[in-house]
Amino acid sequence: GERLRERERERERERERERERERERERERERERERERERERERERKGERRRSLWEGCDTRNGKPTSGRKRRRRRESKKERKKDEGRGSRNAQHAVDSGERTEKERQRKRRKDREEKEGEGEDEEVEEEEEVEKEVRPETLTPEELEKLKEAVDDKKKLIQALRGKPWPMKKKHSTLRESQEFLEKYEGALGKGKGRKLYAYKVMMNKKWMKFKRDFENFTTACIPWEMKIKEIESHFGSSVASYFIFLRWMYGINMILFGLTFGLVMVPEALMGRPYGSMPRKTVPRAEETNAMDFAVLWDFGGYAQYSVLFYGYYNSQRAIGWLKFRMPLSYFLVGVGTVAYSYMVVIRKMARNANETGGRDENSFNFSWKTFTSWDYLIGNPETADNKFASITTSFKEAILEEQESRKDDNIHLTRFLRVLANFLVLCCLAGSGYLIYFVVRRSQKFALEGFENHTWWERNEVNMVMSLLGMFCPMLFDVISALENYHPRVALQWQLGRIFALFLGNLYTFIIALMDEINLKRKEEDVVQFNMTMWEASLHNNTADNSTAPPLFTHPADVPRGPCWETMVGQEFVRLIISDTMTTYITLLIGDFLRAVLVRFLNYCWCWDLEAGFPSYSEFDVSGNVLGLIFNQGMIWMGAFYAPCLPALNVLRLHVSMYLQCWAVMCCNVPQERVFKASGSNNFYMAMLLVILFLSTLPAIYTIVTIPPSFDCGPFSGKARMFDVIQETLESDFPAWISKVFSYAANPGLVLPFMLLMVLAIYYLQSTSKSYKEANVELKKKLQMVN
Repeated sequence: GERLRERERERERERERERERERERERERERERERERERERERERKGERRRSLWEGCDTRNGKPTSGRKRRRRRESKKERKKDEGRGSRNAQHAVDSGERTEKERQRKRRKDREEKEGEGEDEEVEEEEEVEKEVRPETLTPEELEKLKEAVDDKKKLIQALRGKPWPMKKKHSTLRESQEFLEKYEGALGKGKGRKLYAYKVMMNKKWMKFKRDFENFTTACIPWEMKIKEIESHFGSSVASYFIFLRWMYGINMILFGLTFGLVMVPEALMGRPYGSMPRKTVPRAEETNAMDFAVLWDFGGYAQYSVLFYGYYNSQRAIGWLKFRMPLSYFLVGVGTVAYSYMVVIRKMARNANETGGRDENSFNFSWKTFTSWDYLIGNPETADNKFASITTSFKEAILEEQESRKDDNIHLTRFLRVLANFLVLCCLAGSGYLIYFVVRRSQKFALEGFENHTWWERNEVNMVMSLLGMFCPMLFDVISALENYHPRVALQWQLGRIFALFLGNLYTFIIALMDEINLKRKEEDVVQFNMTMWEASLHNNTADNSTAPPLFTHPADVPRGPCWETMVGQEFVRLIISDTMTTYITLLIGDFLRAVLVRFLNYCWCWDLEAGFPSYSEFDVSGNVLGLIFNQGMIWMGAFYAPCLPALNVLRLHVSMYLQCWAVMCCNVPQERVFKASGSNNFYMAMLLVILFLSTLPAIYTIVTIPPSFDCGPFSGKARMFDVIQETLESDFPAWISKVFSYAANPGLVLPFMLLMVLAIYYLQSTSKSYKEANVELKKKLQMVN
């Protein structure tokens, strides 16, 4: 009895399920009928719009037909199709109800639905083709023509904004095809009517302009120097190594501007319009130096004919206007020196602001791996080599992200870490103090050798200062790298500490060198006073000798025989040029020996050696980002500091950077291996920019000090005969401008106005900084609220 009741309940449940399925089928049929009615109404609306737009424009068989006939013909055609479809559906449903299973009936209904949709689409396409044939813009009213133009413009805007739409790719492709077909149909029709040629011409010119802009953007991208080299390096070595080469390219652009200013406004005018070589003592090699003036050793130290040329400060004449153009050489020299520094400040600060704007609203920690997984590949790549580089770049970026995640979860012994970091900083301070003392000691020795005469000393003693500074810059970063292993920092933080220590090393060495140069300048000034007194006595004796014999012709003294004082400005310029040359040669030799020969030995001796040279000692070298970046910044600081006394320095630095780009790109791809802990560079290079700004400020201080406080040499340079170098500004204002401008300038230079203005600028900077900080905090709060809402 229990089993019978169970079977009865089971049959009841089965009947209930069958009734539920029947109700579901009925609801599905009702929805299908509703969709069919909706599609019918949509087609009616479209047909009504087309009929209202193109009424009276049909020309079948060469004869115009009325809109009423066409409407009746379409309605009868639709009624026939509806009756046929309804009859076939009813008959098929009767057959299915007796012979088909439930799944077969569903499959059949789906097929019928697709066929009906296809019929509707075919009918719509036929109507659109019919309307296309009927298009005659001569018959359109101005309102209809304006609506059509607006529709064409909307389609164009949609095509332009289609790339940024958050749509699936299939929808984007279909929308693009529909928009292009619409434009092909109606855009050309707008230009066929009478009075519409101007519109067609505008459309054509707009297309050509868009194509030109796209081609020009592609051309400018292709013209970016070394772009593909840097992309290849980034794909294999990561963004930290690539950031160095991007920074080098940016420095190359700055030095090209500095070179253009000094070469075009200082060196070329003096060479073309100034007095020629041998016409005056400052432009002539002294008689005692003529025999050795062309020796390679002398020219290598930038003496001899190189010293008495446009390469250095002392060659330039103090004549107020030169040449037929009346070119103001002293004024141009001073303004170019000030302008190069001002331009450098402007471009560095602007670059820092741009980097801050680009990275200010970015959140790089949200869904990092998801973004990399789904958005890393570039589907526009069509070159196999580019695809390989992109593959390597994606792999490297995943390594960087994995390391970031590991470092964020690391948990270390905080007390041991603090002790090791304090010990590391103490060792670094000892190294910095020792290097500073060594440079000061060597410079003092060099001054002693100079008083005794360099002819009696060896090559090392003559170039001891430059070589010691270059060797310290080469070996101290290696020592700092070993010390940094104690601190257990994140690789990016370790790089910043390394950069800061090397920066302190270079800056201390540079200022020690400057202090020693100041001592030498004071010695030259004392020697200059003695020479100036002796020259006065020599000129007086010449005058007395000619006065005793009134019939004798005036004595002519060759410029090479005229006594002259020591030009301390040229001496400073020579020291900076020698320092640049020695540092460049040391860098290139280290690159060839430390990287290339090391890689050759590891590559070819690894098969016959006692241990694995690639995995053990010496192994392939890694690219030293911190040392190379600081080398660039240090050299640029010397350029800014010495360019006022040696106008050739920007040209030398442009040549150095150009060669360094090719040589270091070759070395990093041929001789170096990626770092074991590949890490991502910071979102911007503002850390590099901050150090560059600091070195720019500290480099301009000595130059400003010498310009403002130290009198120029009396017989060399464009400012000879003046109490201070900046007096050329006051002289120009008094001679070439009205008197009131000179008064305004003197009032503006009054410390009573300068100090309040500087205080106002400081307060404005503080206010803007506080405002920026509050905006950042508000952005952080808004991000948190958005995350909570999501």
